[in-house]
Amino acid sequence: MIEGAKWCGKTTTAEQIAGSILYMADPEKEQQNLTMAEISPGRLLKGKIPRLIDEWQIAPKLWDAVRFEVDHRDEMGQFILTGAAVPASYEHIHHTGTGCFSWILMRPMSLYESLDSTGEVSLKVLFETPDQIEGENSLDLNQVAFLVCRGGWPRATDLKGEVALEQAFEYYDAVVKSDISRADGIIRNPERVKRLMRSYARNQGSQATNTLLKFDGSDWGWRLRIQKEGWSICSSDWLPEGLIE
Repeated sequence: MIEGAKWCGKTTTAEQIAGSILYMADPEKEQQNLTMAEISPGRLLKGKIPRLIDEWQIAPKLWDAVRFEVDHRDEMGQFILTGAAVPASYEHIHHTGTGCFSWILMRPMSLYESLDSTGEVSLKVLFETPDQIEGENSLDLNQVAFLVCRGGWPRATDLKGEVALEQAFEYYDAVVKSDISRADGIIRNPERVKRLMRSYARNQGSQATNTLLKFDGSDWGWRLRIQKEGWSICSSDWLPEGLIE
């Protein structure tokens, strides 16, 4: 099971070692796959191993089907499961997968992986021999700031300039508008989610309590933030929903 953030390359990486692939969310076959997952999930698991099952979470019954197959085949490396960060429904999952599944957490690329760093100084060296650190950084402050904002999304690392930042903005928009609601099926106000995200960003370097985050994102907290930071309000059109009395 490969877990990780959206767009970090889970499926692309798994495709490199897969013997056969089942794309559950393929628009041309999705309904057929979902129907088969209901009536005979074992048929979807047939194929050269390791068999990659992408977006498995749209058909949660596949979890138990994979676990059953692994138990009875009694061999390693049979399946690779990948999917979105949004969790699957557990209504049709009856086994934790302990002993049958191994979990791999995949993260966006490091600066060394994206070839933006020489890798001369590692985290290991920082802790083990802090008095013997030696390396040269050819990046200026603006370039470092750009890389921090761009992130390690594989597709973005091949782009230059402002267009490389678009993926980070699109990721933020996806979380605010849909992903945070898909996680538990509760529809949330995107503007309030944005306030929460801003609060997280402001308190990233401190141990902020849930109470503080909740107040910071509330209407009263937003008013106080506007007054404290001296924002100029020329029009009420830009204000978040619920802020105007």
